Amino acid sequence: MPFNIPILLTWLRVALIPLVVGVFYLPELGLSRAEQGLASTLIFIVAAATDWFDGFLARRWNQTSAFGAFLDPVADKLMVTGALLVLVHLDRVHPIIALVIIGREIAISALREWMAQIGASKSVAVSSLGKIKTAAQMTAIPLLLFSGSLFGIDTRLPGELLLLVAAVLTVWSMLYYLRKAWPLIKKLQDHKPEA
Repeated sequence: MPFNIPILLTWLRVALIPLVVGVFYLPELGLSRAEQGLASTLIFIVAAATDWFDGFLARRWNQTSAFGAFLDPVADKLMVTGALLVLVHLDRVHPIIALVIIGREIAISALREWMAQIGASKSVAVSSLGKIKTAAQMTAIPLLLFSGSLFGIDTRLPGELLLLVAAVLTVWSMLYYLRKAWPLIKKLQDHKPEA
């Protein structure tokens, strides 16, 4: 397993996930609900920043690796899933929206793994649609974790709207990836050996 600053930042993101969740469930911290929201939001923002920063450094310093390419999306999915589960528990996100987002992540991860096994991973490379979905999601989650007044604006409403946009884009991007993969899936099905 290679070890460098970009991978260290990715591991830091993984380590921050329990903190995003823990601030709501550790009574020993003695935080009010508003303090919990602020703390989890700040931790989530730091974790999200490491996502951009580790990729930037890996490319800039030419420290990309197969392990880093594996760990980075795993850390992202764990971070989003952990935050969404907390938000569902706090009744700030509808369970169906969380299920759509988490289910899509699992389905597309499985599709990418399978496509990589058959040597067609470029067919399901990250699209601009997926990047817009991620941006909406990564903006919505801290707004919903905070769930209070910021500069006179209740962050919950824009957070809910952005997460709804992310959920729609989640389904759209999943259909996009499946459509791109379908010719290969069909081709493999058509050439399936007889039993």
